[in-house]
Amino acid sequence: MNRKAKNIAEQVVIVSNIFIVFLLLFESKLVVPGWLQSVGRMHPLLLHFPIVILFLALGMEFFRFKPAYFTNEFYRNFLNNLLLVGTLSAELTVIMGLFLSKEPGYSGEVLQWHKWSGVGIVFTVSLIYLFRNAIWYQAPVAKVAAVVSGLFLVVAGHYGSVLTHGENFITSPIIKLAPVALEQAVVFNDVIQPILEQKCVSCHNSEKLKGELMLTDRESILKGGKTGKLIVPGKPEISLLLQRIHLPLDEKKHMPPTGKVQLSPQEIMLLSLWVKGNADFTKKATDLPPNDSLRLIATSLFLPVQTTEETFDFAAADEETVKKLTTEYRTIAPLARESPALSVNFYNKNEFAAKKLEELSELKKQVVFLNLAKMPVKDADLRNISQFENLQKLDLNFTDITANGLKELTSLKQLKSLSISGTKVNFKELQPLMKAFKSLKTVSVWETELTPSEIQQLQKGNPGVQFIAGFRDDGSNPIKLNPPQVKNSSTIFNQPLLVQLSHPVKGVQIRYTTDGTEPDSVKSPIFNNQTLLKESTTIRAKAYKTGWFGSDEASFDFYKNSYKPDSVNLPLPLNRVHQAAGANTFFDGRLGTFNANSPAWANNWAGVRNNDLILVSEFKTPILLSSVGLRIMEEVETGIFPPESIEVWGGADKTKMKLIATFKPSIPSKMRTHLLAAVGGKFKPQTVSYLKIVAKPLQKIPEWHGSKGKTALLLVDEMFLN
Repeated sequence: MNRKAKNIAEQVVIVSNIFIVFLLLFESKLVVPGWLQSVGRMHPLLLHFPIVILFLALGMEFFRFKPAYFTNEFYRNFLNNLLLVGTLSAELTVIMGLFLSKEPGYSGEVLQWHKWSGVGIVFTVSLIYLFRNAIWYQAPVAKVAAVVSGLFLVVAGHYGSVLTHGENFITSPIIKLAPVALEQAVVFNDVIQPILEQKCVSCHNSEKLKGELMLTDRESILKGGKTGKLIVPGKPEISLLLQRIHLPLDEKKHMPPTGKVQLSPQEIMLLSLWVKGNADFTKKATDLPPNDSLRLIATSLFLPVQTTEETFDFAAADEETVKKLTTEYRTIAPLARESPALSVNFYNKNEFAAKKLEELSELKKQVVFLNLAKMPVKDADLRNISQFENLQKLDLNFTDITANGLKELTSLKQLKSLSISGTKVNFKELQPLMKAFKSLKTVSVWETELTPSEIQQLQKGNPGVQFIAGFRDDGSNPIKLNPPQVKNSSTIFNQPLLVQLSHPVKGVQIRYTTDGTEPDSVKSPIFNNQTLLKESTTIRAKAYKTGWFGSDEASFDFYKNSYKPDSVNLPLPLNRVHQAAGANTFFDGRLGTFNANSPAWANNWAGVRNNDLILVSEFKTPILLSSVGLRIMEEVETGIFPPESIEVWGGADKTKMKLIATFKPSIPSKMRTHLLAAVGGKFKPQTVSYLKIVAKPLQKIPEWHGSKGKTALLLVDEMFLN
């Protein structure tokens, strides 16, 4: 590193330390603007860099005064540059972290430990770098400083992982809880809570309270979060927990968020069944009815632990034979290490043939597990399966067999588990066969022709066999559909626009209105992708499907904008926090949102409070103007109001523009839900080459408001001409 760059970097080190002290002293008064929130969120991205650099630098610093290294010029220069880079990157990471910590959802003791250990790293390595050439800085001081800084690194890294992944992220793989016996298992404690801990608690705990929601105990779960109750006992279709889980993966509100480990289908089913069963926190698994779906699935989690491996009285197969019979579409593997028992799996139904089963005759004693799921197996093929005299587990899910063909398998005296889900088995043929299976313990029959009552009869007639029916949607517990989505790349248009609405669920019917009324499932027109808009329009839409609850309403505002100026400028400044893209903001086609965590909030809203919003535009070719609209945000609760007035000036000369129209938007008379709307209006057509739009912020917030008498904030993201 050359001397000039090094001097600049050293000055940045000192300035950054002063800035960090400033942030810490005034932390309680710190308000982070939207664009800095994005910088703060880069903290997790950058933090691994200084950790690696500093560990290497501190290790070299520890041994720096050894004679072999102390006199080595390359060692000294490399260590000096490495320590400087590590210090700078650590300072930047801490500054980002302090910005990130101001966002909602970060609090608690762990955050404080992480913050102060991170600050400790910066201060100690900065002191090491600045004073490492002092006379008093000798080997003992260097070693102590390196060890202390290293400890800060370890502590900061540990508490950072706790914030990100949860308290037991590191220790959970090595700390195994004793298995719970089925008789003692509580459904919530031993089935539901482990799912929440693995997939949800890392973002919803006392230290990281995303959405003001905590999922660590019963009271917090029942309390819910910022958006309302998490669960409605007995009603999974309207429980927020299930709604968020079932959202499309690319939906912003989908939980767990993209990038996190997602819930498995079985975990989703367990949560749904638990909520459907009134979300009981104390009930044991054995308190549920024997045929209850939640009990049947949960039971598989509490099977007795095998303390010893099962022994077999037959010899192992010849290794060369196993190798010869293993193909690309058929795998053969030992059931356990040094066990003679074999597991056989078939793949690719296009390559399957009865001959493939016949070929396994050389292994008829050793095959104890056979997986033929989704293969084109027919009743005639079951005779070949009967040759495996020690077969214990057979998977025939979604094959072409019938109950009549299962007669061939009654000779298998060791068969304990039979999976025939998704097949054509029926009650009439299956019932008389069951007594012939002497060792059978479990039979999977979900998605078959068997009705719930027929499965109950089978269970009653064969008490030693467990029939697994899974979850059956009988239509009595419909789930609420997601709202429709708009697929147009932009809802601003200057030519007739064909509206594109869609829904992630197949077979959904979208009903809509354009007259401001609420859509319903009977009278409102069905959306058929033929809706052509020629004027600004608000489309209100709902999704409907038989067996589902209709969705919440979605509202989409489409704006017509016939003209775009050739040049624009702002004579007066925008609010410091709401700069957006300056004068270009108002005709860039980018709409803002309400969500303060969204880039559309941080980047798309231009605002004023202390002066008027004045936009001057030029058109090289004169235009015939008949209307002006401003898309504004209204959020009364936070002091964001519509403009007090909008003036439209125009003419052929920039210095001689005349007042064309004045509009007085409606000002709220009480607290109301936030909204996004276009304000302005129409006027007699005027030919203009220059246009000036003046929007005046509300000078005095009404008396009924908590900020009465103060000037309101005015936010505008787009302007529309004709």
